[in-house]
Amino acid sequence: MADLVGVPVETVYQWRRKHTGPRGFRVGRHLRYDPEDVRVWISSLMDGVA
Repeated sequence: MADLVGVPVETVYQWRRKHTGPRGFRVGRHLRYDPEDVRVWISSLMDGVA
């Protein structure tokens, strides 16, 4: 997800800790994101900019 939005991986972890990013889930010790949840989250951010 970090590559998709162009931010460092640590930023994604900070968003998760602050509950400001898209919903994520753990698979073992790895953090994963549903691509549709990421698209909806990005769309909601773009709606606020206009």
